[in-house]
Amino acid sequence: MKLKVTVNGVAYDVEVEVEEQERPSLGAVVIGGGGAAHAPTTASVKAASANSVVAPLSGVVARILVAEGDAITEGQVLLVLEAMKMETEITAPSSGKVGSILVGERDSVQGGEPLIELA
Repeated sequence: MKLKVTVNGVAYDVEVEVEEQERPSLGAVVIGGGGAAHAPTTASVKAASANSVVAPLSGVVARILVAEGDAITEGQVLLVLEAMKMETEITAPSSGKVGSILVGERDSVQGGEPLIELA
């Protein structure tokens, strides 16, 4: 490759040889990873039964608006969770009766954790 270079007002024609650099190749791509061992996690959530109202996200129980034995209607607000300074109303999925309340106010809960058992 020929270049023209000017130094202190004097023009020079320079011929430059460019060497191609060897590009590193990608290593093997493994899809599926069949034999990889995974470390178990330490997080745990209580098992929920089919008639449980579960937390849709992690947070803190701000208020419980029902008591055990109360009759409830579909869509009624059962309790309020607070997460990231926002409140989320947890509503009844169907009409029925509150069997047992599994959490208390100010309790921290994980997403998927059962909050209330319906009778």
